Amino acid sequence: MALAVQLPHILSGEAASDDGLADHELRDAAPAAAFTDIVALATRMFDVEAAFVSLLDKERQVFQAHMSSSVYEISREAAFCSHALLQKDAFVILDAALDPRFEDNSYVVGAPHIRFYVGVPLRTPSGHAVGALCLADTKPRDVFSDADVHSLRQLANIAIDRMEMGRLEIAQRESQSRFEHITSTSPDGIVCADADGRITVWNAAAERMFGYSGAEAIGQSIDVIAPERMRGGHSNGLQRVATGGDPRLIGKTIELQARHKSGEEFPIELSLSQWQEDGRAAFGSIVRDIRGRRANEERLFRLAHLDPLTELPNRSVLRERLIEITRAARPVSVLMLDLDGFKEVNDNYGHATGDALLRTIAARLLSCVRPIDTVSRLGGDEFVLLLTDSDDPLRATEVANAIIAAVAIPFDHEGQTLKLRGSIGIALSSNSTEGAEYLLSCADLALYQAKSEGRNCYRMFTQVLRDKVRRTRSCREDIGRAVEFNQFRLHYQPQVRLKDGALVGAEALIRWQHPKHGLLTPASFVDVLDSSPHATEVGNWVMRTACAQAAEWRRLGAKDFRMGVNLCSAQFRNGNLAETVREILTSTGLPAANLELEITENIVLRQEAGLAETLHAVRESGVGIAFDDYGTGYASLSLLKRFPLTRLKIDRSFVTGMMGSSKDETIVRAILQLGHGFGLDVIAEGIETAAEHARLRAKGCQEGQGYLFGKPMPADMFAARFDLGAREALANKLAAR
Repeated sequence: MALAVQLPHILSGEAASDDGLADHELRDAAPAAAFTDIVALATRMFDVEAAFVSLLDKERQVFQAHMSSSVYEISREAAFCSHALLQKDAFVILDAALDPRFEDNSYVVGAPHIRFYVGVPLRTPSGHAVGALCLADTKPRDVFSDADVHSLRQLANIAIDRMEMGRLEIAQRESQSRFEHITSTSPDGIVCADADGRITVWNAAAERMFGYSGAEAIGQSIDVIAPERMRGGHSNGLQRVATGGDPRLIGKTIELQARHKSGEEFPIELSLSQWQEDGRAAFGSIVRDIRGRRANEERLFRLAHLDPLTELPNRSVLRERLIEITRAARPVSVLMLDLDGFKEVNDNYGHATGDALLRTIAARLLSCVRPIDTVSRLGGDEFVLLLTDSDDPLRATEVANAIIAAVAIPFDHEGQTLKLRGSIGIALSSNSTEGAEYLLSCADLALYQAKSEGRNCYRMFTQVLRDKVRRTRSCREDIGRAVEFNQFRLHYQPQVRLKDGALVGAEALIRWQHPKHGLLTPASFVDVLDSSPHATEVGNWVMRTACAQAAEWRRLGAKDFRMGVNLCSAQFRNGNLAETVREILTSTGLPAANLELEITENIVLRQEAGLAETLHAVRESGVGIAFDDYGTGYASLSLLKRFPLTRLKIDRSFVTGMMGSSKDETIVRAILQLGHGFGLDVIAEGIETAAEHARLRAKGCQEGQGYLFGKPMPADMFAARFDLGAREALANKLAAR
């Protein structure tokens, strides 16, 4: 008996590769021995000299022949088996010497002198022919029956089964080798467990992640990496799936808490898979430590959603939440808080103290509301609170009172005791159907009302304020058209010397010739104008127009005529007021001494430190600076030293009140004494009666204005009233003669 085996270079059972046979495991003795009993049985069954299994690649055939005890290769073209591979069934040659295809074949005419050959193709389960089970003899045959073919085919099937078993064994060994290589080099933890939840695989990354060595982990319950409170859940879940339960987590990526050997808990991401081993369920998981990712996600979340100083929700989060609430038609109360006196803390104690105070205020606000409510910081010293699912005014005012009390608690910082107060505006969703922005604007308007009525209090948004908002909105739109179509006018109110009634000047007062509402006084629009983008433009127009008019009246004979012009806050914010004043004086030809700019207490209190420098620059050019409505607000006496004032104006409320109130009379007397003491002129506003005129003159007041001397009037009426230009008209008439 002779045995020859030719092997493909690949394990897949497909057609043999071009890489050759030399390194393939099935070429060794052990795989060849797997076919020994088959070829031995075939030799005896069919009484032939040789039987062999031949596995072919594209070019070669290798024989391991016992007859010559040598291994040799032959070309595939010369091999009988290459023809057998092309057949669906047996390839039979009864006498090769008489077959034209093989009569001159070297293996027929020469050693081993083959005359009889039968080959049955060996096909893998996928249908690929990879070789043949062959019979060979030096003696020809007369017949090889169908029964013989059937028997040989059965032996061929046994050979295929043996080959497949060998292939699977090799694949398993190589798969295990590849798996071990992957697990050892993977940056992710790889953990496998059996059906009982016992760890079977634990790679180096898992050792680093959880602190257990492979020797410590393998064989332990998978719960060894679970926090105490979660133990039992993992192994129970694996057992449930192993016994046919629903695999809820198989194939999914989940995040959960894990436990290090040290006891430290940390978040992991886990992907779980399942397979069968020897009829039992097995489980594998890829584990990632996501602490770094979580920290980065948290950092990005904070940047996008939280105020960096107080860690309260920021403006964008507030708006999103309020939009969501209003769209769902859920009730909500909006409380807008502004800290009274915070600017002074920043100016006097520094921003570090101010920041510490804001953090403390944030904590106090959180203590005043429920966990479901929202406390946010808009910026600066402004906060907004959303009382979710509540538009009860009693609840809103209760919270507002709690906030005012919490803000008023003294604040200790580096040995300093600081005190603040808070003003709050409240808007309820039950009073509005216009959405989030409108609710915020309503709360803002109510806050403004609280601040204007003394601060340290709350005010509720009402229908009256709603109408005011609508009027303000309409007014703001109309102001733009007023600028475009030149609808603003100037009226002039005379200012006289009290001792003799001589005209000394006038105050320029803006009016609006509205196309629908007629002539409007400043009280109906000036607040809106001051906060509009047109404020500086209109303020400069007033100054230029008034200066041009004063220059004209001086040319007509009123040489000492002084023009008073009111300034607005916006003209200071632009930072170029002094340059603007000088340019207007130059272009109109009015001497600086004949212009007096009036500032109000609100301008002084709202402006930054640059206000004093700006006024000094204006005063250095020779322009007068008057303090209007002095004594009606919160201005301190120190302002008389800080600002380059030339005149104080006594408010009309004191002038009217002094006739029946000793307190008002005392205030008038004090203002006059302050003016004289600081070297400032004093003018009284709102003089309407001869008695008021006489008393002010007796107290030493130099000048006055009011209805007693004339109401505000257009320029032509003013000129006619005070004969401005009459002399020039008479001179022109005489010259014409």
